[in-house]
Amino acid sequence: MKEMQEAIDVLVVDDDFMVARVHRTFVERVAPFGVVGTAGTGAEAISAVGELRPDLVLLDLYLPDVSGLDVVSRLRTDGHDCDVMVISAAREADTVRDAVRHGVVDYLLKPFEYEDLRPRLERYAARRASLHSTVVRGQADVDRVLAGAIAPLPRSLPKGMSVETADLIERTLRDADGTLSAMECAALTGISRVSARRYLEHFHATGSADVSLRYGSAGRPERRYSRRL
Repeated sequence: MKEMQEAIDVLVVDDDFMVARVHRTFVERVAPFGVVGTAGTGAEAISAVGELRPDLVLLDLYLPDVSGLDVVSRLRTDGHDCDVMVISAAREADTVRDAVRHGVVDYLLKPFEYEDLRPRLERYAARRASLHSTVVRGQADVDRVLAGAIAPLPRSLPKGMSVETADLIERTLRDADGTLSAMECAALTGISRVSARRYLEHFHATGSADVSLRYGSAGRPERRYSRRL
């Protein structure tokens, strides 16, 4: 039996209450996330973080009183360790670089759809769970943690691949207890072995899956896949 995921509390910060409502709806469709509050200004955001202690803040940069990055600086000065994901229309390279320097965990441009936000939240949840459970015994463990912290989302899929099937394969890998062969993945997802192998090899080529070989008594070794931490 798989362990229940620990709830992740989210504060949504946006000066447009209708936009904040939409973002709240998006977030609450993704387990194990739940919105504990919303804020419309930088001052409200700082106060809400102190009161609600969220794990993650979805933060717009264009706020009526202060810059969103000023909010991040204030939160750090006040000793809050919540993570921050920027949700903004700000496209300037300098702004993106400043956000990275402030330690944001992700940066998503407005406008966006649910399917743009969902994989970022899922990646954040997986990374958070990995960081909480990792035991560092040596440099290899450190490298795996850092790789998980900076691994980018795939920008595109090869021709003939669908986002829906890629997401299905990724979730199957993430939920697997150990490694999977292409045949086992196909059985779990309901797609053909050939298709499963193609997606798994794509994940391996893009750095989001590891491959190990299982040797039998005869014949070619079986390729086994696992989600990279």
